[in-house]
Amino acid sequence: MTGLIILAIVVAAIGYAIFVYNDLVSKRQLKEEGWSGIDVQLKRRTDMIPNLMETVKGYMGHERETLEAVTQARAAATAGANAGPAERSALEGALSGALGKLLAIAEAYPDLKANTTFLEFQSALQNVEDEIQLSRRYYNGSVRNLNTAVESFPSNVVANAFKFEKAEYFELENEADRAVPSVKF
Repeated sequence: MTGLIILAIVVAAIGYAIFVYNDLVSKRQLKEEGWSGIDVQLKRRTDMIPNLMETVKGYMGHERETLEAVTQARAAATAGANAGPAERSALEGALSGALGKLLAIAEAYPDLKANTTFLEFQSALQNVEDEIQLSRRYYNGSVRNLNTAVESFPSNVVANAFKFEKAEYFELENEADRAVPSVKF
């Protein structure tokens, strides 16, 4: 009888470990899916910038410093496409800041503000910024769930045994970068 009880306890422990392991794998996959969503939206924004720059150059030729800042920030963000969340968020924060400054300066050019191509880019950029924010929230929620499971007892025992690690959040360093660039029509 004692042997059956011990066997039942061992089977229950193994069953629980399998359940926890599968739950951790599921949470890790959701985190990866979330990161992929962020990556797609950041790439969309990066791909949009050259066309926006071409539209703006004709009107803002003497704003060379601002145009170069956007170009450099885009190049840095593109080069850092395979970086981790912390480094990537810093690069993307710099790009958001440069784009925000570009759009703020564009307000001083009435002909540019009336250009339909520019207005379409502004609208598309606003939509992409909204998608980035939604993707970031989804990713950070997935990271929170994974990190909670990795740190909580008794799932942390299984997590440690199978080398599950905490993930980094995708956060913007600068409070000003947290705001979506202002787009006015």
